[in-house]
Amino acid sequence: MADIDRSYMHLALREAKKGIGRTSPNPCVGAVVVKNNKVVGKGYHKRAGTPHAEIHALREAGKKAKDATLYVTLEPCNHTGRTPPCTKVILRAGISRVVIGMLDPNPGVAGGGAKKLVSNGVAVSSSILENECRGINLPFIKHTTTGRPWVIIKAGMSIDGKIAAGPGQSTRITGQKSLQRVHALRNQVDAILVGIGTGLVDDPSLTTRLHRRGSGRDPLRLVLDAELRLPESATMIQQESSSQTWIFCGRGADKKKRSKLEEAGAVVKTVPVSKGMLDLKAVLSELGKAQITSVLVEGGSKVHGSFLQANLADQILLFVAPVFLGDQGVPLASFPGKKKIDMSQLKIMSTRRYGDDVLIDGRFNLKR
Repeated sequence: MADIDRSYMHLALREAKKGIGRTSPNPCVGAVVVKNNKVVGKGYHKRAGTPHAEIHALREAGKKAKDATLYVTLEPCNHTGRTPPCTKVILRAGISRVVIGMLDPNPGVAGGGAKKLVSNGVAVSSSILENECRGINLPFIKHTTTGRPWVIIKAGMSIDGKIAAGPGQSTRITGQKSLQRVHALRNQVDAILVGIGTGLVDDPSLTTRLHRRGSGRDPLRLVLDAELRLPESATMIQQESSSQTWIFCGRGADKKKRSKLEEAGAVVKTVPVSKGMLDLKAVLSELGKAQITSVLVEGGSKVHGSFLQANLADQILLFVAPVFLGDQGVPLASFPGKKKIDMSQLKIMSTRRYGDDVLIDGRFNLKR
């Protein structure tokens, strides 16, 4: 039974992955209905506010759902949110057994769906491919348990750890295949964050550009700009986009400049400032309240260093190109006043080739 359950849970995971980047602040969930060793229904959660994966799978199964087994990557909900409880639909369909990948991480509802099903005579098995089911929902888990988004530090760098040829220089380091992967990543996150230095030097658009036009989604654009130095003419503000640009500044920032930026279409938010630096915890809390579950931090050096020094990064993605930029280059991260930062809790999860570049994927201890 264990091997069979794992096999069908893999199918449910395949369904769940179809929703990556589209369900926030909800999780990605997949479901498969199996009867007499045959898949009779499958589905996935497509976006927040729409039917959950179980509903799609049960609708496809129809009358065949009676006495069947439902495989679902996340514990079915037993509470009313934007949609009715899935447990009621499961019971009404006559499902005899439910196999769950992972329990709901929300402390207020964890285990409630499973208990509801068991109390009504449904056999329940859980923790089937749990790590894989957690792996596709790390932003949801982080947001649900802490109120803050999952933070990814992303950078393209040389072998000697430089992200630009020199201060104030915009330098293209990695190849085309890495660039394509970055845009696919942007298509999956809720927001992209840069510092004012990157905003001024690169004047980036911070949009998603995929091969198929219309297939990408522009994430929310974020700029850390304590003194509101970003001009109203910045590309990220003036371009046509389905997403907004938020600028985080200090409470003492110039009011006239703030008004001009807001008139140009930007959203300006104030957070506390300490030693000339914006309070990053306050920034992340503000994003969490806005239901932002994932943030891609794209630089620059000071911003990377600030997130690492404050232990606020959850994941790091480094695209390493086969070039050297030398001692005049800008480092991946700078740490004012500190010679070394403890990275002992960083675990390298995988490496992968993208053309001539190598992507290093590292994760930090979630219990920090």
